[in-house]
Amino acid sequence: MTDYDYDLFVIGAGSGGVRASRIAASHGARVAVAEEFRIGGTCVIRGCVPKKLLVYGSHFAEELQDASHYGWSVSGMSFDWNVLRDTVLRDVDRLEAAYTVTLDNNKVDHFKERAEVAGPNTVTLASGRDITAKYILIATGGWPVMPHFEGNEHCITSNEVFHLPSLPKRVVVQGAGYIAMEFAGIFNALGCHVTVVNRSETLLRGYDEALRDRLLQITMARGIEYKFNCPIKRVEKLADDSLMVTVGDQDPFPADVVLVATGRRPKTDGLGLESAGIALGKNGEVPVDDFSKTSCDSIYAVGDVTDRVQLTPIAIREGHAVADTLFGGNPRSTAYDCIPSAVFSQPPLASVGLTEGQARNAHGNIKVFTSDFRPMKNVFASRQERGLYKLVVDAGTDRILGIHMIGPDAPEILQAAAIAVQAKLTKADFDATVALHPSMAEELVLMR
Repeated sequence: MTDYDYDLFVIGAGSGGVRASRIAASHGARVAVAEEFRIGGTCVIRGCVPKKLLVYGSHFAEELQDASHYGWSVSGMSFDWNVLRDTVLRDVDRLEAAYTVTLDNNKVDHFKERAEVAGPNTVTLASGRDITAKYILIATGGWPVMPHFEGNEHCITSNEVFHLPSLPKRVVVQGAGYIAMEFAGIFNALGCHVTVVNRSETLLRGYDEALRDRLLQITMARGIEYKFNCPIKRVEKLADDSLMVTVGDQDPFPADVVLVATGRRPKTDGLGLESAGIALGKNGEVPVDDFSKTSCDSIYAVGDVTDRVQLTPIAIREGHAVADTLFGGNPRSTAYDCIPSAVFSQPPLASVGLTEGQARNAHGNIKVFTSDFRPMKNVFASRQERGLYKLVVDAGTDRILGIHMIGPDAPEILQAAAIAVQAKLTKADFDATVALHPSMAEELVLMR
């Protein structure tokens, strides 16, 4: 038997890589992981976690605004971006330390440097050291896309937004996906003037149309300005460090920060996969089979680098499945047919299963139940915003095909409701469930 330095070498210590490392080690494998930046990956260091903390911080603006309707007298309010920013960054440090401890407790060696594939069973560290492994796992994640336009060097991406030295007064966000809409909501809530520019007239492509329309209406009422069908053409930096932005054929307008959030691509540049005979896909992704194996039998890949589903829980499941397959005597793949997702916009929206349009295309005869309501909290605070819940049902079987919701706490409610779609429950099952009153969630079982 060939003697390798490790049974598994993981390139990338994000959510998928850390989970695969830990589980493989628990099965008795000798494991090492290399990370060129910080242990924890995109989600922990520069993605979901710090972004959600910014969302929480920005929510206080609304809470304080509504407080007087509930009898509270709040005076002398002020906001300090530096305090919020630094608090978030300290929590990122804490989480990175926790992830590192997890690797140490599971006796996973970790190298804080870049690693590249040098062959089917060899990786080369940036320091020049070659390490051999029976299996190699690619878990390098994704990277923000920066479109080509004049002055794009003056723009930032979601990587840099957490480190802004001060709170900008005017923010331009290019893109209308979940990252764009979340940061647009954060900066709008914090008092910035936000302009969203997009190359098409569609925001949050892939989500149910009714939810997208509702979010657009609410965010426009909150003061977010939209410029559709006109991506950024040019960004000019002025003498005072402010920016002048030109979109489409419109007149230039000023900004302090331009955040480009037009998507992410797999981070495979210079990874050396060609040395193992692996050809990348058209977007730079690593092609894999149902068990996350590449065209090279000894190399696997999980997470955003495969461009299957760009969600942290999916990367974790894929990494766990690879470890079980290779070292746990339990070959298994990951299912992608019922994945709940959320956009932490303001208000947030959440979905699971088929949208109304998808259901009509796939099943033909469907029923759609909706609840368009004003949350009790908004009524008392004289806030006019309305929530919208939707159930998409197969008319022939009564099975729930999709659940879609926008309103306060929608992601928290949907996580439990997603079980119903996964379990193939019916509308009759919802109707038979007693409402929990008074709550927003009760609307799910009261639709008739």
